[in-house]
Amino acid sequence: MALGPASIVLIVGAALVIFGPKKLPELGRAAGDTLREFKNATKGMMDDTKEQPAEPVKEDKEITK
Repeated sequence: MALGPASIVLIVGAALVIFGPKKLPELGRAAGDTLREFKNATKGMMDDTKEQPAEPVKEDKEITK
């Protein structure tokens, strides 16, 4: 399911009608900031997992009677 040029024009037109031309750039900036924060957070989580080696499993060999 690909978006063609007609679909994109329809989506942009609907957004202009719903939000108005003054509010649309503000919404675009907010969406961009949100995506940037999400990307930075996921990158930070991936970096954390690469830096920390896995801890070995400690076995409890003490036998209780």
